[in-house]
Amino acid sequence: MSSDSRLSTTVEKLDGRWMSKRLARIIAFGFGAGLLRPAPGTWGTLLAWLLWAVGLVHLSNWGVAIFLAVALVYGCWACERVGQELGVPDHSGMVWDEMVAFWLILWLIPGSLFGQALAFVLFRLFDITKPRPIAQLDRRFKSGVGVMLDDLVAAVYALVVFWVISWVAV
Repeated sequence: MSSDSRLSTTVEKLDGRWMSKRLARIIAFGFGAGLLRPAPGTWGTLLAWLLWAVGLVHLSNWGVAIFLAVALVYGCWACERVGQELGVPDHSGMVWDEMVAFWLILWLIPGSLFGQALAFVLFRLFDITKPRPIAQLDRRFKSGVGVMLDDLVAAVYALVVFWVISWVAV
């Protein structure tokens, strides 16, 4: 085993050099957004928003659907692998789950800046507070699928509240 394959889980040892050695790390750590402190999940979500604005928004619905499916499947694998490597199934620096979940939200809401900002706040609120059953999912499933699952449920919560607010505001 290489010397970096059995890392301590301290953030200080995780840096861009470490991350860049394996594609799974690059993906799981959201191209480096997960290395930013404080609040790596928020940084990952902000990067997802930026990537959406500069490229993903221009894909067709089928293109976005295929991209999200691939990002989800590959993200499950990458987060599983990196979580095993770190000895922490859902390390706070792994932000690919936030990114995929937020891309799903951005795909399903109107494209206004205000709507996207509201969706961002709602998603971060549900991802951070983890109301039922998000917290239970987060505790129960300790795998790459589990890493992705709780954020997808937080995205569903954010979407439901977004749509209720949109309906009431009209």
